[in-house]
Amino acid sequence: MQLHKLKTTNRKKSSRVGRGISAGKGKTCGRGTKGQKSRTGHNIPKRFEGGQTPFTQRMPKTRGFKSLNAKVINIDLNLLENNFCENEKVTPRTLYKKGLIDNKNVRVKILFRGKLTKKLHFSGILMSQSAKKSLVK
Repeated sequence: MQLHKLKTTNRKKSSRVGRGISAGKGKTCGRGTKGQKSRTGHNIPKRFEGGQTPFTQRMPKTRGFKSLNAKVINIDLNLLENNFCENEKVTPRTLYKKGLIDNKNVRVKILFRGKLTKKLHFSGILMSQSAKKSLVK
């Protein structure tokens, strides 16, 4: 026996519709009588509700605008003065460990409110112009 001569025996013949009443699927061809689905080329969208206002249109729209920019958390110099020691490093992670911010993966900005007498090292933190000037002094 040769492989290219093998034939499958488990193929089901497709039914030929519209070949007379006695053929089983004659006349209406299994589509029923009349209506939108019985016509040629019918294509009803999944969201179609028979002419009733679709669910997606009935639902209220969400109002407002959701910004994609990461929010900046503001921190005052007073907080740094009270919570950090001399020559300590200030990063979002250290601020999170000390409980000053809720999330360590957030942008932090230092504002000029209060006084800072200690020398600190900053990395990965934004600063206001006035805070920068006071830290340089």
